[in-house]
Amino acid sequence: MSFSELLGNSQLKNNLQSAVAQDKLAHFYLISGAEGSGKHTLARLLAAAMMCRETDKPCMRCAQCRKVLSGNHPDFITVDDPEKKTVPVELIRNARAELFIRPNEGRRKVYLFPRAQDIGLPGQNALLKVLEEPPAYGVFLLLTDNPEKLLPTVRSRCTELKLHPLEDDVLRSALEQAFPAADDETIRSAMLRGGGYLGQAKDILAGGNRLLPQTERFAAACAGKDRLEMLRLLCSMEKTKREPLIQILSQWRELLHDSLTCRAGLPAPSPMAQSLGTARSARDLMRAAEEIEKVLEYAQGNVSPAAICGYLARTLQ
Repeated sequence: MSFSELLGNSQLKNNLQSAVAQDKLAHFYLISGAEGSGKHTLARLLAAAMMCRETDKPCMRCAQCRKVLSGNHPDFITVDDPEKKTVPVELIRNARAELFIRPNEGRRKVYLFPRAQDIGLPGQNALLKVLEEPPAYGVFLLLTDNPEKLLPTVRSRCTELKLHPLEDDVLRSALEQAFPAADDETIRSAMLRGGGYLGQAKDILAGGNRLLPQTERFAAACAGKDRLEMLRLLCSMEKTKREPLIQILSQWRELLHDSLTCRAGLPAPSPMAQSLGTARSARDLMRAAEEIEKVLEYAQGNVSPAAICGYLARTLQ
């Protein structure tokens, strides 16, 4: 079976298959790529290959492979707390200490860090202590959409596996198989909006990017240059909780980026993006996108939703 379940990225898969065959896998891998690029798929396949006891690793059939793929292998351990913005340093210190306890049943003990970019400096420094001299059976898999947020000293000790967008024919075939009822135009739009990544395109086709009511009002106010309606919209959002606000602002950012794509002469990802891209100049759209990007950073911090909406009421035109 090898790594065939990961689409595209042929050279990366060939290199990994060769390393598996020669039993020359590294202790630390940095798996990087955009959201939906296949980071988790590759991590599971790599962990399965490390545990597999058959010749065609990962065979996907043996007990070790099945346990890894189902998330039930005692030696394949996820280090994260999704409720926390930053991965707690205590979790990393605990993983570092437990690493020196030999595996329960696998050939290796594999620790998965699904949000490596969200490991703070104390956590990264804690990682460095084990990266310098790991036990022979120890493996860390760090997943990230932004390797630059990791310390150079951490990155230098890892073998980076960078995932790339899929070729159009590969992506189209996968989407047509997963969504047989979708027409060609819908598939094409999802491919474009998903940036060539299967996970993002699937989310779009599955309705994961369904427009929120606030986004529809934002698009109408922005296209019509209606500052009063924009003010009404933002005032109505002042008491929105932080996480829903981030979701709304993220969708506004995506819409503005799609509209800029239209202004650049590429096919419009959606009718709303087409309308907004036609109504406003590239300069206007770029300025608005920059303001949304700025307040998204504020929203991730301690700035209140009311202050964010007040700021946007002054800056969005």
